[in-house]
Amino acid sequence: MSKSQLRFWGVRGSYAAPFRSHLGVGGNTSCVEIRSGDHLLICDAGTGIIPLGNELMQQDKIREMLIILTHYHWDHVCGLPFFVPAFIPDWKIDFFGPGDNPQSIEEHISAQMQAPYFPVGTETWLAETNYLAPKDDGFQYGPMKIDFSNVHHPGITYGYKIEINNKTIVYASDNECMFIEKSIKHRSDEFNEEEHELFKEMIHEEHQSELNLIQDADILIHDAQYTPSDYDKKHGWGHSCYIDTINTAIDANVKELYLFHHDPNYDDAAMEAIHKHSNEIIKEKGASLICHIAKEGMVVDI
Repeated sequence: MSKSQLRFWGVRGSYAAPFRSHLGVGGNTSCVEIRSGDHLLICDAGTGIIPLGNELMQQDKIREMLIILTHYHWDHVCGLPFFVPAFIPDWKIDFFGPGDNPQSIEEHISAQMQAPYFPVGTETWLAETNYLAPKDDGFQYGPMKIDFSNVHHPGITYGYKIEINNKTIVYASDNECMFIEKSIKHRSDEFNEEEHELFKEMIHEEHQSELNLIQDADILIHDAQYTPSDYDKKHGWGHSCYIDTINTAIDANVKELYLFHHDPNYDDAAMEAIHKHSNEIIKEKGASLICHIAKEGMVVDI
């Protein structure tokens, strides 16, 4: 493997799906590792961080890491109570996520490990833990430049842009593409001509905001949780229909897309059908986008 790599440890959304029918894609919830030399960046801490932690305990070269969280819904933090390095004294773990200051980030992370939700709290962690203050211009972590911005998901949720080895990786695990546009279409017959003109501007602004985050990304890891029929039932929940993710990535001139945050109800056959249809859309549009289904254990050289 190259010196810099990306690895998927958890690719599901909502809840873990440890079912035999799902093993090809994987059942753990969101966790992606980006490693460059001895610098370890972990994106989200769903159940996928548990096997990552177990593997880290088998080596003695790395003892520090940065964990960046998109938000604090349980499927993105529920692996932390079982993340072994946090309980070992010679480890150093920095955390960053949505919050006005380091104290609020710490409070959000520790909340799930308080009674009655868990028997031991973060005060039992023996690793050195630090919570990073937010900066408007992002921050540097070793060879990685990390920027963040708000995406469309209930509560404050971040999408991350990571620049490394002259490449751009965008991690947007929970983001509902085209929310305003879809909302207006559902009620288009209720609006007059003046309102339609106003909504056109809103749709344009929404689309431009989505493109700004992912424009020209070399690697885009993006929410694609729903099929069209499921999206119609769960519009506004903060997750994208995979078709909208594909089309947005094409518009943004993304090079490689990894469909992510898979619905736990979709087995391997359903995911294969989504991948097949995604490639058909790309071919029909004559786009150069390369589309993958993010799978647990998949390693990408950077």
